[in-house]
Amino acid sequence: MFASRLTSSLRALPRQASAVRMARRGYAEAAGADGKLQLSLVLPHQSLYSSAGVIQVNLPAATGDMGVLANHVASVEALRAGVVEVIEENGQAGKKWFVSSGFATVHGNNTLTINAVEAYPLEQFSAENIRSGLADANRVLSSSAPESEKAEARIEVEVFEGLQAALNK
Repeated sequence: MFASRLTSSLRALPRQASAVRMARRGYAEAAGADGKLQLSLVLPHQSLYSSAGVIQVNLPAATGDMGVLANHVASVEALRAGVVEVIEENGQAGKKWFVSSGFATVHGNNTLTINAVEAYPLEQFSAENIRSGLADANRVLSSSAPESEKAEARIEVEVFEGLQAALNK
């Protein structure tokens, strides 16, 4: 009796597995009624966007740059130092924010939450100041400074290199 129940259960398994495969989501599909992604870009001391409807957000994920549209597959991404570009309307240039680090959470209900440690408009940075800061951080790394100072300098180098790359795009 047990063997017959097991056999019938095993025969039903391929049908159930195919139903599960069909339920998975792939690439972003056509957006809902307004076609917008709801963005919240939050810093510890300020909210830059609060459930604002946007077309697309480009992120500097630790695994590589990625673009997020409405109906994107749900995921959590660590952010590296780089540029978050927010495209609010089709055909318009995006607003660019430099973030030092953080996390982006893409929810299944067309919302994207970005929690960043720091974020500043990209146009606030000067290429000369970035080169100077990078040179200072590299000097500390090559000196006989204490290990704690070298650890801070490694973080500064990562951030300055990210800023330099963002300004050179």
